[in-house]
Amino acid sequence: MKHLPKHVRPRWRYLGVGLEGWPDASVDRRAFQRELWYAAQNLVGDVGSADVDCSVYGFAFEDGVGDAVVRVRRGEVDRARAVLACVDAVDGHPLRVTVRGVSGTVRACEESYIRRPLESTDEKRVVFEDSDRPAFVRDGRTDVRVGDEFVGATDYDC
Repeated sequence: MKHLPKHVRPRWRYLGVGLEGWPDASVDRRAFQRELWYAAQNLVGDVGSADVDCSVYGFAFEDGVGDAVVRVRRGEVDRARAVLACVDAVDGHPLRVTVRGVSGTVRACEESYIRRPLESTDEKRVVFEDSDRPAFVRDGRTDVRVGDEFVGATDYDC
């Protein structure tokens, strides 16, 4: 079977996406892709989600932080950004999704917007609400474990 001529092939853009959740969150590529498809379907409908054609091309998530490369059609970058803004949780884990930038190739996207290796997370013990508690410090932010959940705190709170 012959390849399509270059002027007929679909054109793609690649979004460098940053992901951030609680330190104990476990998110995999398949779950993130599923949430992305659901968000696209809910926001722009079946026909619109087919036009945007969001696909997770690259994915890494560890210790509450991660990166993804999302492939979208060339004219649909704005709608894809809106779809990504609608993703707020994956498998019940709250997740912050930020678009770091847009590129024309996967390689340029990874070199410009994907930070490897992932940010390091330090585990400490802090005093919070008059008791000693475990906490995770990541890039100047502190997440304190209170019971079964985490609370975001500043240096003044601990």
